[in-house]
Amino acid sequence: MKFFSLRLTQKFNLVFICVFVLALLVAGIVFNSLTQRNARVAVMRHAGIMMANALAVRKYTTQQIKPILPTERNNQFVAQTVPAFSAKATFQYLRASYPDYFYKEASQNPTDANDKATKWEEEILERFRKDPNLKEQVLTRSTPKGDYFYLSRPIRIADKACLQCHTTPALAPQSMVRKYGAKGGGYGWKMHDVVAAQIVSVPMSVPQTIARQIFITMTGALASVLIVTLVILNIMLRVIVVQPVTKLSGIADEISKGNLQVEDLPVKGADEIAGLTGSFNRMHRSLREAIKMLEE
Repeated sequence: MKFFSLRLTQKFNLVFICVFVLALLVAGIVFNSLTQRNARVAVMRHAGIMMANALAVRKYTTQQIKPILPTERNNQFVAQTVPAFSAKATFQYLRASYPDYFYKEASQNPTDANDKATKWEEEILERFRKDPNLKEQVLTRSTPKGDYFYLSRPIRIADKACLQCHTTPALAPQSMVRKYGAKGGGYGWKMHDVVAAQIVSVPMSVPQTIARQIFITMTGALASVLIVTLVILNIMLRVIVVQPVTKLSGIADEISKGNLQVEDLPVKGADEIAGLTGSFNRMHRSLREAIKMLEE
């Protein structure tokens, strides 16, 4: 019952605020869902671009660097002629701008032991081998360091130049054999085999942070718009409704006290308030004439 004892502007503001809170709640749920999804898409797009860049570096190294750069210098193996080395080194420079992204070329039979695939990475490789049409895998994993997004793509032997170092230890550069060992991995590769998988990982906290920032910005903007709207509507309500009604109420109060000589209110416009004012003026004039006739 307290609601009905409030003034008109107070009732209006209370109703508007309730509608505003409800609208903000619904919009918040929708915005949160959209921003979370869009943030994940943006993160995966960045990961895809980084992966494509690594693949381009591999191709450039194979076709442009390896033919002109010797694989040995001062009896030492020149790792810069290895496509995988170039790709990983380039990605380390890229991480200066994207420190939350990680890159690995996981293999069950790697030359460098640091590229040895873990159990779950072996499962990724197996799926690529079983399905030649599978071009990409996206998954989420929980780790001791938190949840991570993973984007992976297969590395297939498509260039015979890649086999120069990976067929047998006898055919490989001896400096490479001395560096990585003849009994290690990285040999026995064949054309069109899936020998490794490019894997770019990023913590789930990254898209969550992006989504949170966008959500706060959008919610703040929406709240600001609704507050400005409330102020403007309050001004319009006061000018269009409250002030004319207050004047009518004042004149009605004077008439109820016996003062029939008050002036009629001017009728402005053709809306409901103007119609009410006109009707009140006619009633005022009729009452004044009736009282005059009674007095005579």
